[in-house]
Amino acid sequence: MAYSLDLRKRVIAAVRAKQQTIDQIAATFGVSASTVDKWAKRWRKNKRIAALPWAGGVKRKLRGCEAAMRAKVKEQPDITLAELGEHLRTVAKVVASPSLLSRELTRLNLPRKKRRSTTTSGIRRA
Repeated sequence: MAYSLDLRKRVIAAVRAKQQTIDQIAATFGVSASTVDKWAKRWRKNKRIAALPWAGGVKRKLRGCEAAMRAKVKEQPDITLAELGEHLRTVAKVVASPSLLSRELTRLNLPRKKRRSTTTSGIRRA
């Protein structure tokens, strides 16, 4: 989470006043010296105080496979992660690990079968 603009302005004001070292400013405002140094460099370079915009992060590998996953789980509710991975490999040409498939199923609020010994209802056999 980004620091507030108000905090950034106060830190830059302290840096510009040149009455304290970077370490002292960092201790005063409860941020790291590295953070103060980066903010000061950014201020000197382009007079910018605000946080940089979010770069977007890594794109989800399975973002285009939602429909295929929903259809396959609807058709075969007790499909295993390995089987679902194989299905996506052949249909969508996407290779996904079982952990990635599990996270995507959770994100889509779809059930997942954990092991072959588990029945469709999720109750273990005795």
